Order: sequence, then structure tokens, then C-alpha cells
Amino acid sequence: MSLILLEALGAMVLLILIVWWTMFSGRKHGELENPEKDALDNKKGL
Repeated sequence: MSLILLEALGAMVLLILIVWWTMFSGRKHGELENPEKDALDNKKGL
């Protein structure tokens, strides 16, 4: 029983590490600006 719990804990830690890595390993200054898309969004009222 303890082996199953240990395996589940390991899987949970691995999942948390993968989510953490994908959330915070992006660009250092955020997403690149796209002035053309911003102008279109403002014109459409989005």
C-alpha cells in the first residue's frame, strides 16, 4: 500500500513540476507586441 502512495506522490510531484515549467519558462518580457492585431481589436470593439 505504501508503494502505491509513494508512486502517486511521485506522479503528482512530476505533474506539478511540468506545469510549473510550462507556466514560468516563457519569454522574459512577456509576449511580443502585435500592433496590427491590437489596432484591429480596438476597431472591432473587442
